[in-house]
Amino acid sequence: MLHHTVYDRSAQRVAIFVDVQNMFYSAKGLYQSKIDYSKLRESIVQERRLIRAIAYVVQKADVDQSSFLEALRRSGYEIKRKELLIRDDGSSKGDWKMEIALDAIILEPRLDCVVLVTGDGEFLPLVQALKHRGCRTEVVSFEQSTSNELMRTCDQFIPIDQDVLFREEKFVRQMQERRYPESDDQEDVMSGYGADQLGDE
Repeated sequence: MLHHTVYDRSAQRVAIFVDVQNMFYSAKGLYQSKIDYSKLRESIVQERRLIRAIAYVVQKADVDQSSFLEALRRSGYEIKRKELLIRDDGSSKGDWKMEIALDAIILEPRLDCVVLVTGDGEFLPLVQALKHRGCRTEVVSFEQSTSNELMRTCDQFIPIDQDVLFREEKFVRQMQERRYPESDDQEDVMSGYGADQLGDE
């Protein structure tokens, strides 16, 4: 459950912008869990009028994310996808910051509130711009992994509670392996644990 301040929101038009990559790594790193995006959407919207809910996904070319994407669609999200760019030097690039900001600014005239589901402090200029235009801003994320400045600047920071999280069997198994490895080869255990990346959603 997400905890909101009490005020009349029944006529409020809201749009949700989900930074999926940021949320995936935060949920996994903090709780070894994943987010139930259907519960999250319901908790954010409540009695408000949902105009758009957009999930921004970074994909790996060699990983099948079809089941995760279908689950997002069934949960009421429009999906925008891009492939992770691998540079010649081996480094990678894949984020949606510019596109999320543009979408929010374009949609703002039709909205009363923009909800950013991310903890990334680089969205601070977007929050400031939206507030300057008279649009309410809410940030929904994990307090431990959210920029302090972003939390202070938005109209309301709403921490994600654990009741919108779930833990898959593989996460439970990995935690057990970390605590009770079957062999003394700790390196093998940890390398398997670290191999689970965004593409496994």
